[in-house]
Amino acid sequence: MPRLPRLDELIAGFDVALRTLAATPVSERPHPDARTPDVELTEAQKQHAAGLMRVNHCGEVCAQALYQGQALTARDPATSAALHQAAKEEVEHLAWTERRIHELGGRKSLLNPLWYAGSLAMGVTAGLVGDKWNLGFLVETEHQVGAHLQSHLQRLPVEDTRSRAIVEQMYRDEISHAAKAESLGAATLPKPVPLLMSAVSKVMTTLSYRL
Repeated sequence: MPRLPRLDELIAGFDVALRTLAATPVSERPHPDARTPDVELTEAQKQHAAGLMRVNHCGEVCAQALYQGQALTARDPATSAALHQAAKEEVEHLAWTERRIHELGGRKSLLNPLWYAGSLAMGVTAGLVGDKWNLGFLVETEHQVGAHLQSHLQRLPVEDTRSRAIVEQMYRDEISHAAKAESLGAATLPKPVPLLMSAVSKVMTTLSYRL
């Protein structure tokens, strides 16, 4: 039987949504670029890097919503714990990308509330289907995010070592999340699901880069 979230979980989830969309996130770990010297970038380089980091920030907003939705309906405590731990690290990613966006003179995506709502719905749905599929959804999400981050390392200006340091650490964290989910018994999703996820991701990244 699907597990319905308790009232206290719903209240906590609402708090997470408010903090994700409106509050300034805080990182428990040092920012990955803390010891990386700042380098003068051209205005074009700053604008491009800010757009890419805005996309990464938007991805972390979606991750918060996904994991929140998945944890709300997960049946196994180990699955729920893995999702909460992943979400905790994604908050750090939010902090890193948000600060870097501001340093580059950019702004966060105007569409973040829309992406959050859609991702929360997907997360709840994944959890209702069952834990092995819930974990499989987590694995596929992390693999797609990892590929996306690798592409950004190719697209970021070589001179922008600070943004690159952030993206590199984010990539390591995402791969770790996927490995953890696999160790807990994640199922391999049917092929149409990853294809649909990839198509939705492409729309999100294209719009977030500009908006």
